Amino acid sequence: MPMRRFTIALSLVLGLSAPALQAAQCITSQGNFAAYKAQLAREAQASGIGQRGLAALQSAGLSSITWRFESNPSSQSGTLQRDPATFLAKRSGSSADAFIQRTRQKIARNPNTFASIERRFGVPGSVLATIWGLETSWGGYLGKTPIVGGAVTLASYCRRHPRFEPHAIAALNLVDRGIISANKQGGPSGELGHMQFLAGNWLKYGIDGNGDGRADPYDATDALASAANMLSLHGWRAGAPFGEGTQNFRVLSAWNDSGNYQRAIAYAAERAQ
Repeated sequence: MPMRRFTIALSLVLGLSAPALQAAQCITSQGNFAAYKAQLAREAQASGIGQRGLAALQSAGLSSITWRFESNPSSQSGTLQRDPATFLAKRSGSSADAFIQRTRQKIARNPNTFASIERRFGVPGSVLATIWGLETSWGGYLGKTPIVGGAVTLASYCRRHPRFEPHAIAALNLVDRGIISANKQGGPSGELGHMQFLAGNWLKYGIDGNGDGRADPYDATDALASAANMLSLHGWRAGAPFGEGTQNFRVLSAWNDSGNYQRAIAYAAERAQ
């Protein structure tokens, strides 16, 4: 047993307090980012992150787009559009009707995949295909921000810290496991893959959907099945409605806590069935 673990274990046996690891302090200035990373590195190492993950943290730069979004939340797409059709148009760059039609097409082109996932988890294909379209335009755009840099930047920002710090450490874990590289790009908040999972959520809910023996967020079937798994574990009721005010609508908050986003999912998915 390593000496540090032995000392902590002995302290617990004797009823003594083990030495506490000081948590990383959030920042309000970009100039303090390096200091935040140094503190986070100690936390990451204590949690078991290996050399590849720690090296990824050391090389991670502050994401300017992430910092800008967090400094001005109203600049983020769709934050002011309560009407779901307006939200869909703003998010997709077309019209709500065009988005819904493309969602139907994606389901029609992959009927067996969506049917199999619904049988297993109870989540309709129209819901999953809608989320897929909203997140990455059905895999057409997976993001241009370094995942580790985005995740660590978000975790460092006081408005988001400490809620997102576990996801930053999870991103380092993904590097350790070889699921992503240190420089892999994704969303500005550290989102990854077809469904733009936060790193911690992928570690918790990611599953093998295509039967090849590994859970890969960059495989569409794995990503869709993992999203269904996440919704199912948060209480999704198979065969039940998912319009506003229902149990299933409330489950959508597990995916995204924006009411605008939830209404857009329900609106498009109901019409894409």
